[in-house]
This record gives sequence, C-alpha cells and structure tokens, in this order.
Amino acid sequence: MALGRGPALCLLVVMEMCAGGLPRRASCPYPPSQWCSSLQVALQCQVQKQCMELSATRQRRPPVAVALYYDSLCPGSRLFLTQQLFPTWTLLQDIMELTLVPYGNTQELQNATAPFSCQHGEAECQSNMMEACILHLAGPASLQIIHCMEAAAHILQAARPCVELYAPALRWAAVEGCTAGGRGGQLMRTHAARTRALKPPHVPWVTFNGELREEVQDRALGSLFHLVCDLYKGGKPPVCTGAPSSNLLSPRRPGRPPHKASSRGEADGCGRCGWDAGRTSTPGGGSLTVSTLT
Repeated sequence: MALGRGPALCLLVVMEMCAGGLPRRASCPYPPSQWCSSLQVALQCQVQKQCMELSATRQRRPPVAVALYYDSLCPGSRLFLTQQLFPTWTLLQDIMELTLVPYGNTQELQNATAPFSCQHGEAECQSNMMEACILHLAGPASLQIIHCMEAAAHILQAARPCVELYAPALRWAAVEGCTAGGRGGQLMRTHAARTRALKPPHVPWVTFNGELREEVQDRALGSLFHLVCDLYKGGKPPVCTGAPSSNLLSPRRPGRPPHKASSRGEADGCGRCGWDAGRTSTPGGGSLTVSTLT
C-alpha cells in the first residue's frame, strides 16, 4: 500500500478525523498538510491507517516493466541479479513487472548436436537453458529459484535444491525433461530472437517499459531501487517515500568482476560481459509478474 504525498489526500484525512472526533496528537509536530507525506510522519502523527485506506482508493498506475538481459555465468550479471534486482523486487514487487532473458552473448549455431555457443563455455549454455526452463515451469517462484542458483558457488549443482526449496510442487523430472528435450531449445531460440532484436551493447542490460536508453542504464546499475521508485507514476509505496536518497540498496563495492580474456577474445568483466571500463558505478499492479517467453 502506498502513502500519498498530495495535499488533497491529506485534506481528506483531516476531514475524516474531524468527522470521527479524533484530535491531532500532541506528539505530532507537523501540520495536517504533511500528515501523509511519508510513512514516518504518518506513524508519528498516528494517522497511518487513514492514510493507507485513502491512498488505496486512488487509481493504480501500470507497474514499471523491467527486463533483464543477462548471461547466467557472467560475473557482472550474477552480481546485479543477486545484489540489485532481487532485493529491489523483494521491496517493490507491487509496482514491478519483471522479465528475465537468460541469453546474453550466446550465439546460435547451425549444429544439431551443439546448437548454441556461450561466452563462458558449455556450462553457461546448460545453465542458461536451465533457467529458461525454470522461468517457463515455475511461474512466480522463478525469480527466487534463479536468485538461489546465481548466489551459489555452482549454479548447476544448486538448481535442484533451489527448485525443491522454492517450488516443491514442481517435479525435478519436468525441469530435466525441458532441458534435455526440444522445449528448452525452443525457449532459447525465443530468447535469442528477443536479444538480437534489442542488440544490447553488453550484459547485464536492463530495459524499462521497453525502452533502451544508456542514461537510464547507468542509473539502473548504480541503484535499481531508486530508479524503479522514480519511474513509477502512481502513489509511491511507503518504502520509496521513507527511504533515504543515498545507497539504500547499493552493495558494498567488491570491485569489478575479474578482467580476463574470454574464449572469443572479449573482455570478461567489462565491454560485453559486465560493465564498461570507464564506468564508476557498480551494481550492488498487484503481485510480481515474472514474464516468460513462449
């Protein structure tokens, strides 16, 4: 539920309290026009119930559509997903619609036995397809499962325990059948078409409401949480209005992923996988919709 900022909403709160015979609390140092300006003020003035009830009657705006294009074994992608995307979704899932596209720098080949070539080797091809199948099969639990996998030391080894933990109704045999059968390849080809259409200059790459903008990308890698709060056009959730403006979800700076040459001669940890060397930032309605590509 969101606490509104507008004076009209605050006036409604005042009118409701007066009608109910509720006096202003002596501990409230704020004028009525500010009673619903933030969660902290509403709590101090003991009007949070009225503010929430009235803000709930306001028309909801469409959620912020966030799409992440990534490679499952890219160090920068893993850091962004675990330290920025997942914590942001945990706090702002009511105003976000999320799409995950695990493909990144993968190349599609004309080879029946090895149809894909991945920047970080065969293991990445397997984990990309595994996550594509989980997105297809696990529904709303997908992000929790993928976060669990990406936060582990060995993504593929963690897949089954993560699925059993967050989607116990999903049979592991169904996941294996997807990756070993034709469905996994179909999902990967769909991800390939979407990634080629976007042409992201590097991964991770994030789009907002379908737009590809470099200046927004820089903000996303610095503080995704504050960017989603800013982009949402409806009443801000209390966690947005009550959050300090500095580094709420910015992780400690662990340094950029290791800079080493990949098998295709690209820089692993900048350019194509991770962040450009010149950047200074590091990545740290209703319910969530994890969109899958079918």
